Amino acid sequence: MDMAQHLSETELSAKILRHAVPKMSELSIPVTPDNYAVWYEYYKGINLDLKRAIDGLLENKVEFTPEICNSLYKNYIQMHYPDIIESVQIETQVLINSLISKIASMSKGTSRFSASLSEFDTALKNNADPALLQRLVDGVTSELDEIIHANSQMDKSLSNMNQEVESLRNEMLELKSEVLTDQLTSLNNRRAFDQEVISHIDSFNHDNFESSLLVVDIDYFKKFNDTHGHLIGDKVLAYVAQALKNGVKGDDFVARYGGEEFVILLPNTNHQDAHKVAENLRRKIANRNLTIGKEKKLPLGNITVSVGVASLRPHDDKDSYFIRADEALYRAKASGRNCVMGEAVVETPI
Repeated sequence: MDMAQHLSETELSAKILRHAVPKMSELSIPVTPDNYAVWYEYYKGINLDLKRAIDGLLENKVEFTPEICNSLYKNYIQMHYPDIIESVQIETQVLINSLISKIASMSKGTSRFSASLSEFDTALKNNADPALLQRLVDGVTSELDEIIHANSQMDKSLSNMNQEVESLRNEMLELKSEVLTDQLTSLNNRRAFDQEVISHIDSFNHDNFESSLLVVDIDYFKKFNDTHGHLIGDKVLAYVAQALKNGVKGDDFVARYGGEEFVILLPNTNHQDAHKVAENLRRKIANRNLTIGKEKKLPLGNITVSVGVASLRPHDDKDSYFIRADEALYRAKASGRNCVMGEAVVETPI
């Protein structure tokens, strides 16, 4: 079923909404943002891999358990969240347009009523006879009944639409949160970092607010993964993420940049203070001996990190800013790891 042909985006979104939710209800699938994203894409018909997967499940009468729903979301939807958010925005616009239409319709009704009253007033001034007066009274009564009925319908429509808009609003908030969150560590993700660093650059350019950036990398993480397995590796990633998050404060911004690499943006922080923050984080992580398991504890030893530090400069963009911090990180690793390195000093020509 490909609904995408011959329909505008608004029509398509509204049609999908009418098909997806009843089907999910029929299959006892909770209408959560994740599940709705899956079925929205299914009925849109463009994601062929997802369509084949769901058609196979339906054909074999497989129950859509939470595990299967979660698997569909992770395998076919997770990397396409911006498109899904845009689609939900379109659905919200459909509701708003419908509301505007209903309000306009009610306005026309009241305008017509006003016009009728003016006609009645003119007729009354022209020595109306009893028969005409009766027709006028009947006309006013009829017009009033229509206005009352319209307002009653409007109240019901407003109530229903308010519930739908509120539901979509909550979905949008959850989707926005998830699209900016790393699922493993619950930190901000790279997309969120890209947005935040632009904010720092704008504040620096307009208000001269300082900013410093830390790029943090777990030492020998690949070797650790190969030795202990990815499950233990994920736990280490989560541990380092929490240690970084607990080690900063206020408006400091921590994100997982990718793999075993993290980034921290420190607003209103000069290079020297940023270096102190980085050293404090490095030391706290290195000083803890990790173990895994409650009963038979598996010792993991010390996990260490290397950190590169850079501070925002005039004419920086997000790429040049990150590159300097990343180059500092490379020097930290080349110097033996488990250390902090600042960016290269720029000499001012004499």
